[in-house]
Amino acid sequence: MKKVLITGGAGYIGTELTSLLLESGHEVTVYDTLMYDGAILIPFFKDNNFKFIKGDILDTEKLSEAIKGQDVVIHLAAVVGYFACDKNKRLSVDINVKGTKNVIDCMTEDQLLLFGSTGSNYGKVDGICLETTPLNPSTLYGETKTEAEEIVMAEHKNSIAYRFATAFGVSPRLRMDLLINDLAYKAVTDGCLVIYQSTAMRTFIHVRDMAMSFLFAIHNADKMKGEVYNCGSNSLNYSKRDICEMIKEKTDCYIHYNDFDYDKDNRDYEVSYDKLQSLGFDVSVSVEEGIDELLSVYKVLNFVDQRYLNTGFPEIN
Repeated sequence: MKKVLITGGAGYIGTELTSLLLESGHEVTVYDTLMYDGAILIPFFKDNNFKFIKGDILDTEKLSEAIKGQDVVIHLAAVVGYFACDKNKRLSVDINVKGTKNVIDCMTEDQLLLFGSTGSNYGKVDGICLETTPLNPSTLYGETKTEAEEIVMAEHKNSIAYRFATAFGVSPRLRMDLLINDLAYKAVTDGCLVIYQSTAMRTFIHVRDMAMSFLFAIHNADKMKGEVYNCGSNSLNYSKRDICEMIKEKTDCYIHYNDFDYDKDNRDYEVSYDKLQSLGFDVSVSVEEGIDELLSVYKVLNFVDQRYLNTGFPEIN
């Protein structure tokens, strides 16, 4: 059993991860500002191994006290995604970069740091991205996460960083700004999709597999620490058109492909996951399975609340 602190533990990945770690017998402390929603944490309080601290990673005194005595720190707290970062530029830099530096400064050398980085660090790349591929972020989100990752790997040797593929799927704290989640929702509610740059390649990972990857890192830390890993699956590299056609087959929605205009978030890359898979990790949930569960949820629940768009709060520039 490990004592694990999750910064941003009330978020999309954190809530899924908290459940998995508790089920695996670990003691879990969630450290979160509850910027979006706190009610989703209620079921965890029945577990004696769960603890919650309402706190900000910019508050170094409170953060230091929370980290003290932990075996593992999983750093997820961030302003995430193109739109959220573009809407909250100053806050994005403060949390994603300065906040990450605060986490490191509060840790001791023997504490393991697992950092949730992103494939957005690659930007637009020709060829297949390896961990050694030069980073070329094209958005503020990618730029801040790239800088944060560099700080982590340079200043805390007992660290593992995951450059995650684009997340999808259902979580207790659902996000609808993610590509697959968003397209599935629009197919159900609007009956049509308008797609730019349909040939652009993306790579995907279900949120449940993201949580599993952190558990895998805890169990294999000795042979993984000090390294960056692409986290996803070679079988989940798809174009936007591929995803849309899967959704169309299940919903009969209308799709208009407009390849003369561009998305503001113009990532386009394929990624190799050989390095992590060679250690024994692979994903368990396919894109098609993830789409099925999203459609089931969207047909039952009404997600008009701006919090689910991940851009509803706050608006600070």
